[in-house]
Amino acid sequence: MTAERGVSQVDLLHRISRIVSSEVSLDEMLGEIVGLTAQVTECDACLVYLLDEPNGEFVLRASQVPHARELGTLRIKLGEGVTGWVAEHNSVVALGKNAGTDKRFKRFQTLVEDNYQAFLSVPLVSGGKVIGVINVHHREDHEHTAEEIALVTFVGEQMGTALTKGRLEEENARLSEEKQEIERELITRKLVERAKGILQRSEGLTEEEAYLKLRNESRRMRRPMKELAEAIILTEEMRRRTGDGPA
Repeated sequence: MTAERGVSQVDLLHRISRIVSSEVSLDEMLGEIVGLTAQVTECDACLVYLLDEPNGEFVLRASQVPHARELGTLRIKLGEGVTGWVAEHNSVVALGKNAGTDKRFKRFQTLVEDNYQAFLSVPLVSGGKVIGVINVHHREDHEHTAEEIALVTFVGEQMGTALTKGRLEEENARLSEEKQEIERELITRKLVERAKGILQRSEGLTEEEAYLKLRNESRRMRRPMKELAEAIILTEEMRRRTGDGPA
């Protein structure tokens, strides 16, 4: 690490503190990790993998080089390749040249980075547990100095806890959305049941016939069944108030 870069643990800690306190999203936080790492190492590519706990695999979640198809889909098992080895052993691997010849290396055809010469892989840690891996690539041979490795390791250690918090918030948001969707479906179901009952009484239809009429009208009018059911219920309530319909 050259002095000209002017990056120290204190500098990184200040930046990381600002990132955490700004309440950015998980994806934004991952982007910040890529940016911090790129600044520290002046690398040609940086990839970040996160642990998918249900199956124990590590999923590509962020990249300096665009990987639209691979993000969220490319997976590495624990112990697989250098990345999996780093995750399994919670240890750094630094390969300054001919990285692809390392016996632990696994090449992915869709990752151009796997053709680069130098490779640094560092664990992302939270509470002593590996939750992800930061991979740094240089096209040409590159000496990973002790200071450079220490700074990337520092990023991995400091951002690990923040990522865990971010993932928890992301999961809570997903569960909240699922709960709201279930509630919306329940409301729709109740409205449709009421509308079906009205059609059964007013038009002498069976339950199935009333449902089919609602569905067909919804398709014909290109309106959600919930809106159509609400309209039928509202019309029935207005009739009751004016005494023009059945009680």
